[in-house]
Amino acid sequence: MNSDMLIIGDHSFSSRLILGTGKFSSQDLMKESIGSSECEMVTLALRRVDFSNQSDDFMASFKESNVIFMPNTSGARTADEAVRIARLACTAGNTPWVKIEVTPEPDYLLPDPIETVKASEILVKEGYNVLPYINADPILAKRLEEIGCVAVMPLAAPIGTNKGLETKVLIEIIIEKSSVPVIVDAGLGAPSHAAHAMEMGADAVLVNTAIATANDPVMMARAFKQAVESGREAYLAGLPGKCLAAQASSPLTGFLHQ
Repeated sequence: MNSDMLIIGDHSFSSRLILGTGKFSSQDLMKESIGSSECEMVTLALRRVDFSNQSDDFMASFKESNVIFMPNTSGARTADEAVRIARLACTAGNTPWVKIEVTPEPDYLLPDPIETVKASEILVKEGYNVLPYINADPILAKRLEEIGCVAVMPLAAPIGTNKGLETKVLIEIIIEKSSVPVIVDAGLGAPSHAAHAMEMGADAVLVNTAIATANDPVMMARAFKQAVESGREAYLAGLPGKCLAAQASSPLTGFLHQ
């Protein structure tokens, strides 16, 4: 058993890669990519699934696996909308997990911090495992931790941009100050971005666009899996500090001075 488990709430995960399920060109390709990534949690938008339809292909694929599905409140513009979507999705899907997304601005889909706190506070009190999608704001992250969110999900860059860790400095502060898992979400466009996030000490990453829109999503999912594992191992091993001046790999002793 993996001794380096990711603990979110009262659940343990071996994988530190979470997949989004949007943008895949087909259900089969999505399922193959999930399998290739070996992830144990995926997110999905309520509008993509008919939870009441027991023969829905999407839901059937999860019933046959150990993958946890976490509904998100994508499309919500206010706290009230997010809470309503979360309750409906979690009840229909029989899951306590919910990712809160409140994005009233249509061009960059940046999360509304005030409405996110409102929605999270309500759902935490109702017993849900709440993971809020937020701007990389250390104060906001701490506030959400204090009200009982089981993790925080700061963005690396705007959703779907593939720009990488544009908020690196702020995410580093969030990681330093947080007592709950920090899951870097949105904007990671390459496995190297994911590896870098893990090397910084992030507990996990969530990836969708970079995998789903790759020329070979199944291969890309595997590449992200390997990058996350590599980055985590590098973090645990302890990365050496940086130096301004060159440092010789071998000391200038021995035969050179004889």
